[in-house]
Amino acid sequence: MTRTLLASFFLLAATAAFAQVTVKDPWVRATVPQQKTTGAFMKLESNEDARLVAASSPVAGVVELHEMAMEQGVMKMRAVPSIAVPAGKGVELKPGGYHVMLMELKTQVKEGDTVPITLTFEGKDGKRRTVEVKAPARPLKTAPGHGEAKKPH
Repeated sequence: MTRTLLASFFLLAATAAFAQVTVKDPWVRATVPQQKTTGAFMKLESNEDARLVAASSPVAGVVELHEMAMEQGVMKMRAVPSIAVPAGKGVELKPGGYHVMLMELKTQVKEGDTVPITLTFEGKDGKRRTVEVKAPARPLKTAPGHGEAKKPH
């Protein structure tokens, strides 16, 4: 019994030592029929330095981490290998900046749908941890760039 309690204590201590990442206000941009890509947005916070290194979702065939950045006066989107989440500093994944790109959508993402997303974070010790997110789909009120489809009038 004492060994079990001791093992449990060390397991909890090891878990507590890993960066605790908090995901706030997740959402996914709703799509129109035939649209095959969309973005997921959220706020990330961590008590230790961490990096978002991967994401996946059953609604998409491909999920990548992306960045929108100004290059020589032109806004461009590109895949990035990771997104830094510095200790104590929030990082916002938002339209026109870092975001999770959902591609090869298997079905239309309608306003009000809930999209499951698994985020994989890596701590400074190299250990990985996943966080499950349920992101509601909502329309994007402002159109900053990629993949926006206009609704017919």
